[in-house]
Amino acid sequence: MLESDGPGGAETMLMQLAEELRRRGHHVLCVGPDNGCGWLGGELRRRGFATDVFSLRKPIDRDCLRGMVDMLRRHAIEIVHSHEFTMAIYGAAATRRVGIPHVITMHGSEKVLARWQRRLALRLAFASSRAVVAVSRATHAHLVRTLRMTPSSVRTIPNGIAFTAGTRGTVRTEFGLSDGDVLVLAVGNLVPRKGHIHLLRALAVQDVRNWHVAIAGRGDEEQRLRAFAVEAGIADRVHLLGHRGDIPDLLAAADVYAMPSLWEGLPMALLEAMFAGKAIVASRASGIPEAIDEGKEGLLADPGDEVQLATTLGRLLGDANLRNRLGTAARARAERDFSAAVMTEAYERAYGIRT
Repeated sequence: MLESDGPGGAETMLMQLAEELRRRGHHVLCVGPDNGCGWLGGELRRRGFATDVFSLRKPIDRDCLRGMVDMLRRHAIEIVHSHEFTMAIYGAAATRRVGIPHVITMHGSEKVLARWQRRLALRLAFASSRAVVAVSRATHAHLVRTLRMTPSSVRTIPNGIAFTAGTRGTVRTEFGLSDGDVLVLAVGNLVPRKGHIHLLRALAVQDVRNWHVAIAGRGDEEQRLRAFAVEAGIADRVHLLGHRGDIPDLLAAADVYAMPSLWEGLPMALLEAMFAGKAIVASRASGIPEAIDEGKEGLLADPGDEVQLATTLGRLLGDANLRNRLGTAARARAERDFSAAVMTEAYERAYGIRT
């Protein structure tokens, strides 16, 4: 169960987990909101999964809870896996009534736990659940510290993916790029915490001018990013793509992957870039340094520090050998630690169906 259904990291992780669970012989029902954009449900149904919805109309909605209980009984569900805050609360309450196990995954908790009422509610949900999972050590530490929990009460399971390679030429032709052009790619919703404005500012001051940047995602920051690109005289090299369904092709076309986020959990988009063998520049924030050993699998800059980011980008833009070395190491690390199979085995243990 997930409270959101737009294209994003938690939604992608849920699909990857569902695919691998099904491959291992489990029956998976994916549940999302009835008033969302419908992207996740559509993708899941296209892949042959059964789906259902919940109806949440106010923060404390007893009708929603009753509907969830009825749904769990109707589908004869044996275990519920809730993602993020709202589903953690409602999932815990519904599974208590039905008498089945409950597992919670928190993908990031920095802003979610700002209010004491939310902290109290989440502690109660954790206490009645079989397992509580953080997707990174940074998220684990934040949960333990903020909720005053024992470290052993939360386990860490990094996200994982089953990677699909794309083709390089299609997107580069679409953007009119030559072999000598360096394409920087960022994937993520256009919201302030993703740091895209910092990326554009860091690129705008580069001495070399053979770069292009493509940002795949949609959100309220789009007009701000377009306005800056025009003001800085780089609009012809900035490609704001909106939502794209061809992320593997975008990754194949890119030479550098940028993730200038202010905070994250363990981003699925970052793992995809690692599997694609991209040279990565990212923020030294949240769970990102757990996937990227600085100088080995990528280069890091402090979140929001545009001078550091510009310097780091400059190194990658001008050094193809460095890009190749970092990309090769990133792919090897991803294949070892961040596969969907490794992730799913850990969740099967959390569910209590694997020792």
